[in-house]
Amino acid sequence: MVHVMNNPRYLRLPSDHLQKRVHLWTYGYAGAPVLVFPSAAGMAHEWQASEAVHALGPLLDAGKIRLYCPESNVSEAWTGDGHPSWRLDRHRAYELFVTQELIPWIWEQQGRRQRVVTTGCSFGSFYAANFALKHPDLVEWALCLSGRYRTETFMEGFYDDRVYYADPLHYVPNLSGRELERVKQTHLTLVVGLGPHEGRCITETRDLAIVLREKGIPVTPDFWGRDVAHHWDWWRRQLVHHLSNRFG
Repeated sequence: MVHVMNNPRYLRLPSDHLQKRVHLWTYGYAGAPVLVFPSAAGMAHEWQASEAVHALGPLLDAGKIRLYCPESNVSEAWTGDGHPSWRLDRHRAYELFVTQELIPWIWEQQGRRQRVVTTGCSFGSFYAANFALKHPDLVEWALCLSGRYRTETFMEGFYDDRVYYADPLHYVPNLSGRELERVKQTHLTLVVGLGPHEGRCITETRDLAIVLREKGIPVTPDFWGRDVAHHWDWWRRQLVHHLSNRFG
């Protein structure tokens, strides 16, 4: 169910980098721009189907936040059967779509140039964190739920600079000087449950939090209880909790 006041809008945004029209849903009419990356399913309508939009209805209706929900090409880049080199090229194309096409379009909708919030659950959490760390000039805060951050594990042993720069647990430890100071402009909140099916998400969330703290990059780790599972029942609660605390 979607509130009428949530102002749902569907469109297909042309992308030169992806060479297609990208499915996109937006919700809300005012407030902080929140860029939502879907899980491994990659679907633009995921947050509506999972009732996350409904759960965030009070913030949307009050004009506190505005959700921008594009599809992703995670099945091409990370979970598909293509050669890792081709898959990494597809990931790079998606990064360029977000930074050079989607975010400027969001600025047009917002009526001004401003840093966005990124968020996502499961694989979407990696996208949210990676964009914040690589583009702190574009992302002021990343809310990452039940994330996987060691992306090299999806590359079947293939490794080059593209893998390095798509794996926060590889490149963040080596940040220094001006580049490190630039990344310190952003803030990551890393949320994970300790319950069923969180598995590697627990370890990788802890590892990333440790690395970020060691580098002085603002981070808030948030570990929930042993009953908290890798599931939308909990992600909805976590989203409402953190987004309400920040924008409510």
